[in-house]
Amino acid sequence: MTKGREMTVEPAPDTALAWNVYGAGIDHIGRDGHPERVPVPRPRPDQLLIRVDAVGLCFSDVKLLRLGAEHPKLYGRDLATNPTRLGHETSVTVIEVGDDLRDRFSPGQRLAIQPDIYVDGRSTAYGYTIPGGLIQYHVIGPEVLAADDGAYVIPVDDRMGYAETALTEPWACVEASYTQRRRLAPLAGGRMWIVARADDERPYDLATSVGLAGSIAISGVSAALEAQIRAAAGGATVSVRSVDDAASSGPYDDVIVLGPHDPATVSRAGDAVAFRGTINIVSDAPLEGPVEIDVGRLHYHYVAWLGTAGTDASAAYGEERNRADLRPDGVTVVVGAAGPMGQMHIERALAKADGPRLVIGVDLDADRLASARRKLQPFALARGRDLRIETLGREPDALATLVRGATGGHGADDVIVTAPSGQAVVSAAAAMAPDGMLVLFAGVPVGTRVALDLSPVYLHGAQYTGTSGSRIEDQALVVRKTIAGELEPRRALAAVGGMETAAEALQALVDGRFPGKIVVFPQLTGLSLTGLAELADDPDIGPLLGADGSWTAAAEEALFARFGRAAAPA
Repeated sequence: MTKGREMTVEPAPDTALAWNVYGAGIDHIGRDGHPERVPVPRPRPDQLLIRVDAVGLCFSDVKLLRLGAEHPKLYGRDLATNPTRLGHETSVTVIEVGDDLRDRFSPGQRLAIQPDIYVDGRSTAYGYTIPGGLIQYHVIGPEVLAADDGAYVIPVDDRMGYAETALTEPWACVEASYTQRRRLAPLAGGRMWIVARADDERPYDLATSVGLAGSIAISGVSAALEAQIRAAAGGATVSVRSVDDAASSGPYDDVIVLGPHDPATVSRAGDAVAFRGTINIVSDAPLEGPVEIDVGRLHYHYVAWLGTAGTDASAAYGEERNRADLRPDGVTVVVGAAGPMGQMHIERALAKADGPRLVIGVDLDADRLASARRKLQPFALARGRDLRIETLGREPDALATLVRGATGGHGADDVIVTAPSGQAVVSAAAAMAPDGMLVLFAGVPVGTRVALDLSPVYLHGAQYTGTSGSRIEDQALVVRKTIAGELEPRRALAAVGGMETAAEALQALVDGRFPGKIVVFPQLTGLSLTGLAELADDPDIGPLLGADGSWTAAAEEALFARFGRAAAPA
């Protein structure tokens, strides 16, 4: 961590306002609908006292409020006696530095916090397990500054405003969705299951694929194939099992399905794959019908569906066969384009130097889409890209019909689904080109089962991917791109509010009241929850917004001058 320059900062007060979470539901944050006043501690030698300058709100916050202690990142915590605090999209300023950290941090240093924190491989995320940023001042220590990847904070340039800094976190999630998070090779020492058919006479090459496995279960293999597997297995144990027995004995790190099988068998094989596991279909014949799979596992468990039409099973693995980023000069479709995350995906596609030639954004909400169109069309024109924003009909085949009409029947090279719906995934898959990629960005719950045509995965190299959250390198990349002018996270902002508005802002998020991100400024009091469209009419702040009505550092500085004690960065 590079130490920032020493700056004069106002000392922290003795108490601060906070929105602690005491249970499920918006009525269980704060006290009686208001933030509560809590003591501000002095930092220990291994801690920083930070001032929270901006907090972006996210649907992940809503999920935590809905589930309360049942949220998987809270591990059954008794919130009534051990509350947590929302706010994982944060911009903070260091106020005091503990003695042990003086060579790494300094007062006045500005930071973004990366919330996906892991300690000994276990998620201890900021804003979930670790109380987050909906507080004016608090301390952070080894739980943030000395975890598995070191310090989960990123120094930010003074040219970045508070809101823009907070919004680097959701942007990091967008960037992360185009990086390869799946494992694309058999796991060394792992458990493998090979499902074959005794009457399949194709001469498979399995030597490279099975050589690293620690144990191999085989089902339905011919005598010749069994001998081949045993010869290639090295020191791995090999056991012959029925499909039923093997399927119930999972999970397996890697599953290989050889030859044509009925969809039900392929479905069972997919269910037997472990977290971050691979399932490799090796066949030259289309499946008899769609396969029912758990699409929530694509997003949260990083299960990789791979395949090849040849006989060399190893050809299915590796990054050359399995891309993660948008196809250059292709056609990208974003489902859920009216929401803030959908708009970010569109903006990234338009800004990408080797990006798609055509971007189509679709949503059911015509009014919110109109707002997205006003914001994004000038951005597309400035970059010479073709952007089409379309209201989607509710017919099951509406998306496929729209996309095939726009592509001469070819389909989309990439479809990004930002709507948390299993049906949206089915519709997106139907709109894909045979060798297209579907990115499941919205977190449909694990256990969400849909039927998909998986034949294109092995016949044409189609991709089904999904990611959850981001890592510190993703957010650091967004900060670098922002400073370089390649990205503008500020453009996602749609509404701002002071510290008292957090509960109202969360409800507005649920209600879809604003066509973009909501940011709370904990240091401001007396600022009502206000959309940028309303601020545009303000005689002092309106002229400081962007030409398209977007947020700017100048508008933020004026807002802080009016409501806050500390001026925002220039």
